[in-house]
Amino acid sequence: MLLSRRIKPLIPFPALVIENSEKILVVADLHIGWERAWSESGIYVPSQADKLRKKLLSVVERHKPDRVILLGDVKQAITRLSMEEWREIPKFFEAIQEHVNEVIVIRGNHDGDLEPLTPSTIRIHPSSGLTIGSNPRIGLFHGHAWPSPEVLSSEILIMGHIHPVVWFRDRLGLWTVRQVWVKTECSGERMTSAYLKYLNLKTNGDPQAAFKLKTGLHVGDARLIILPAFNDLVGGVSINRLETRLLGPILRSRGVDVEAAEIYLLDGTYLGKTGQLQKFLTDLAQS
Repeated sequence: MLLSRRIKPLIPFPALVIENSEKILVVADLHIGWERAWSESGIYVPSQADKLRKKLLSVVERHKPDRVILLGDVKQAITRLSMEEWREIPKFFEAIQEHVNEVIVIRGNHDGDLEPLTPSTIRIHPSSGLTIGSNPRIGLFHGHAWPSPEVLSSEILIMGHIHPVVWFRDRLGLWTVRQVWVKTECSGERMTSAYLKYLNLKTNGDPQAAFKLKTGLHVGDARLIILPAFNDLVGGVSINRLETRLLGPILRSRGVDVEAAEIYLLDGTYLGKTGQLQKFLTDLAQS
């Protein structure tokens, strides 16, 4: 499942490490405070904040990264901060900071008003993301919005946002949901065409040339990895069910080969490609 010798998934955790001149731990979608939404619906779920903090600390202590990058959706509330978030998120950041040189947040669609909850030493990047290294250059972003041209032109793209899962059905007809990693290829031509359309710019028949003229950057055929959510209780987009939704402009751009995406369980087990898994589910439904 390695994208390159510098990028390794930390089996069995929904996290990966990037190794350049330093070791960088990347996780996505903690959604601290998500229990509040359930309680408002009359369903009581105990706070998972302490569990998430200990889980991430165990990964940090085992792999000893220099930096931690949180790939968006650190918190749950979108319109207003909950008491749970006011209490737990500062505690979370303070605990992580004690073990690494730097903590970076790339803003997700749930991360509005995150600044009051974070120590001043936490670096918060916009949703357009950031890049790391060269040969290959790695672009990191949450996934709910277009990344910056610099990120989009990276050789390897890493995102979260959709919380990918697969659904299994046993012989008794009972369904089980499992988190998965997604790895696939991207078409630079299709992604740039969609990006320029988003900016209301003409492609003149050659979107990559138009993108380079506009930004000075070339978007090639990149590789994409989608991280599972670090919070394993938040649900997600089913990769193999027929009603699969494509969330975010990158996946909706038709520049990502969703059908040929390789799907892996958290323990590293290779399940097959999306198209194969969807066909298998169709065959089950018809049998």
